[in-house]
Amino acid sequence: MATDLIEINPEAPAPEALERAAAAIRLGRVVAIPTDALYTLVADPFNLRAVSQVFVAKGREIHRSLPVLVSDLVMAEDLASQLSKRFYLLARHFWPGPLTLIVPASPKVPLKVTGNTGRLALRQSRSKVAAGLLEILNQPVVATSANISGQPTCRSGIEVFGVMDGRVALVLDGGLCTGQGSTTLDITEPYWRLIREGAVPEKEIAECLKAV
Repeated sequence: MATDLIEINPEAPAPEALERAAAAIRLGRVVAIPTDALYTLVADPFNLRAVSQVFVAKGREIHRSLPVLVSDLVMAEDLASQLSKRFYLLARHFWPGPLTLIVPASPKVPLKVTGNTGRLALRQSRSKVAAGLLEILNQPVVATSANISGQPTCRSGIEVFGVMDGRVALVLDGGLCTGQGSTTLDITEPYWRLIREGAVPEKEIAECLKAV
């Protein structure tokens, strides 16, 4: 599979480039885009062939779950079996932004996306590229770091192209991504648990949740 590269302005992505990416995703292909938390591989979470291609592209173990990007709280509610007061406090405070929240998945989410755990990692990105793509598709997308598993996440479109050439259908090159990466928080248990600290510090999360 030949990988195409399209240069875009991440602050004002051309509609034609977003439409091209959306068309590839509708066909079950994997696309790399810049976000507010580094470069990300995106695909249709409801297309099992596309989900499999994400695992192959990254060389990722199939028991690991894949995060999903949503456009708003309504889309998040559709993908979760239940959402707690803790979720709404965090989402309203930090979204859109680099905070990923792990919640119980709805039965409509393929088990393959959850790594057979029944739990789903959700995030709303402040990236204009991600937001524009979700608006066109009118559905969530799988969104996992653009790298080979175990290697650093790519920080530029050219770097993504070099690493992922032949593994993905399209790279939207928005130049350098300097984000720290997303903080990941598991809120499926009675007590919240920090999985990975990124751009949102743990102390800010604790401050937000101190009343819960």
